[in-house]
Amino acid sequence: MLAFPDAQIIDVTGPLEVFGRAARLLADERGWRLPAYTVEIAAAKAGPLTTSCGIRLIADRSIAQVRGPIDTLLVAGGRGTTAALGDRALIDWLRNIVRRTRRLCSVCTGAFLLAEAGLLDGLSATTHWRQCERLAAQYPAVSVENDPIFVRAGKVFTSAGVTAGIDLALALVEEDHGREVALAVARELVMFLRRPGGQSQFSVQLSAQVADREPLRELQRWMADHLGADLSVEALARRAAMSPRNFARVFAREVGMTPGEFVEKSRVEAARRRLEESAEGVDAIASECGFGTRESMRRAFLRTLHVPPSAYRSRFHQKLSA
Repeated sequence: MLAFPDAQIIDVTGPLEVFGRAARLLADERGWRLPAYTVEIAAAKAGPLTTSCGIRLIADRSIAQVRGPIDTLLVAGGRGTTAALGDRALIDWLRNIVRRTRRLCSVCTGAFLLAEAGLLDGLSATTHWRQCERLAAQYPAVSVENDPIFVRAGKVFTSAGVTAGIDLALALVEEDHGREVALAVARELVMFLRRPGGQSQFSVQLSAQVADREPLRELQRWMADHLGADLSVEALARRAAMSPRNFARVFAREVGMTPGEFVEKSRVEAARRRLEESAEGVDAIASECGFGTRESMRRAFLRTLHVPPSAYRSRFHQKLSA
C-alpha cells in the first residue's frame, strides 16, 4: 500500500485487513505454511506518517527501498492526495513501478495519482463520487465512470470512496483464491452486503434526501421494510395523514424525487439484492418486492439499471469481482 501524510486511514487499513485476514484464514483452516499475502505500507520516506484523522501509521520502507516484483500495489487516497500530486519523485516512481507490478489499484482519490502518472490514459476509471467531475476535468484522457464501486481496466483497478477499497480487496481475494475464501473473509469482517464492482456507489436510502418532517422520515423507513405493500400515492398519503396532492408535492420537495420514483428505485434495489444472493425465481422476487408481475419488474430494471433482471443476475449472482 502506497500511503502519504494525510491519507485516509480506512483507504490504507481496510484493504490491507482483507488481505491479512485471507492469509490467516488460509493458514489456520487450510494449513498453508507460507502466507498467501504479506502486507506492508510504503511511502516517500520510511517511518511514521500521520493520517487525516490524526492517527499515525508506520511506513515499512520508502519507495526507494522497494525492490523486486510487486504482486499488488494499492494507492491510498485522502486529503493528502493534493500534496502528493506535487511530489514528482513519487509520481515518477509510480510510472516506473507499474512494469514490476501484477495488479495496480487505487482507493478513492488515489486515482488522481495514477492519472497524474499517465497510468489511466485511455482507460475507464472511477473515484469518490464527489471527485469524479474533477478527475474527468483534470485528466481528459481518462474515461471517468461516476457510479460504480470499482472499475477494472486490464491490470488496473480503481475504486470509489473509502470502504469501496474493501470491496475491491475482496474481489481480488476471490480472483486469487475463490469465492468461498472471499465470502469467509467478508463474514469475518461482518460485511453487511457483498457489493460487485459494477454496482452503484449509492443505495436508494443514501442517494435520496432524508425528509425534514418526522412523519415523512418515518414513512421512508417504513416503505423500505414494506415494499410488497400498497405504496401508491393515495395509500402513502393516508399513512402520512395528508391529502394525496399535498403529500406528493411535499415528498418530492423534501426527498428530491417523486414518491413513485422512490418506490420504484427501492423495489429495484431490493430485487437486485435477491437476484445476487438467492436462487429464487424471478416471478417470486417480483412478487416479494412489490412489482406484482415479472414484466413489471423487467420494465423497472430497464428504466433504472438499463438491463433486464436475467442479465443482471447473470452478471452479478455469486460474484464479488467486476
